[in-house]
Amino acid sequence: MTTQQSFTSHHLLPASQIKQLLYAPEIKQAFAFIDRVQEEIHDELIRICEIPAPPFKEEARAGFVRARFEEIGLSARIDGEGNCIAERPGQDSRPSVIISAHLDTVFPEGTDVRVRREGRRFYAPGIGDNTCGVASLIALARSLDAGGVKTQGAIHFVATVGEEGEGNLRGVRYLFTEGDFRDGADAFISLDGPGLERITNRALGSRRYRVTIIGPGGHSWGDFGIVNPVHAMGRAIAKFAAYAAPFSPRTSYNVGLIEGGNSVNSIPERASMTVDMRSVSSEEIDKLEAYLRRVVETAVREETLQRATSGTTLRCEFEMIGNRPSGETPAEAEIVCAAIECSRALGIEPRLDCSSTDSNIPISLGIPAITIGVGGMSNNCHTLTEWYDPVGRETGLKRLALLTVALAGLA
Repeated sequence: MTTQQSFTSHHLLPASQIKQLLYAPEIKQAFAFIDRVQEEIHDELIRICEIPAPPFKEEARAGFVRARFEEIGLSARIDGEGNCIAERPGQDSRPSVIISAHLDTVFPEGTDVRVRREGRRFYAPGIGDNTCGVASLIALARSLDAGGVKTQGAIHFVATVGEEGEGNLRGVRYLFTEGDFRDGADAFISLDGPGLERITNRALGSRRYRVTIIGPGGHSWGDFGIVNPVHAMGRAIAKFAAYAAPFSPRTSYNVGLIEGGNSVNSIPERASMTVDMRSVSSEEIDKLEAYLRRVVETAVREETLQRATSGTTLRCEFEMIGNRPSGETPAEAEIVCAAIECSRALGIEPRLDCSSTDSNIPISLGIPAITIGVGGMSNNCHTLTEWYDPVGRETGLKRLALLTVALAGLA
């Protein structure tokens, strides 16, 4: 597996070298192209957003992105998990730089994803998370081509599946465990959402469970007195919600979905809840998971004891539906320093950030990785009223082009 140290050995990127890149004719031409094609990127944004990409059904959007890469002249394909991969060869295969954006949205199949434009704003589910990232991935490839940029190392453009929710980072996880990059890479940049200032170098870990409590079920009158899974689940949720999560290391938990029962006059046969637990510390997630198991098992025992004369019992099941590792690309790492200097060279004052993104996987494997925004503004993320304003996107794209070339090396 490629390590942080092996990447650093390729070349150093002090601020002076980043500034020198700004004056390279190829970079100037790439920047000029970005300025010229903002309306074309608007159109691309709309086309991509209006191709549905619900959880586990990103095929159509991946196919569109593949076709666009091929139009640019890149060799592109769909891998075994559904990721779209395109390669821009360098003079050598090293350093290998991956620029990535996730294809999927949180919205279920059948959601109206037509885009409405009002002034500078584009309204549609998924327009900011992460259609703007996918459109920027294509724009980056076009800008490098327009500038005639040649690099020392190879640049890989990857549009991933399964970043959101129960996708559990399946696309990027496949890339680094079974796919093209199972032997590692020298740098990984995920494009996720709008904004310019944040550079995510810390991976926020999370663990997600579906907890189910199961009983015999019955009639609310005729079978009154038997165990009730919903009553037990209520006890468990109340106990779990009382957990004293530490502020440092920051830790959170959430019961996001509760299901169970058939009617108001039926004792349910089962009740379930989905639980999300997050922390910058894997140890804290372990503690929180242990507490969750303890309170559910306690609630099941209490309900069974209370209804002991009925002779009925409950049982509980825990199904892990998500596991995102935590970790950190150090602030002094080459990729982080390069991102900071590229930002400052274009008038952006960056800040380091912690979040849960595709970068979690490479970070956990020791691969230098960060996540950045592509510029613009957005709000109402993960809702039907989501909107994106591309103000400042040209600066985001220029920063991205500069950073990509800085890491791959200008030939």
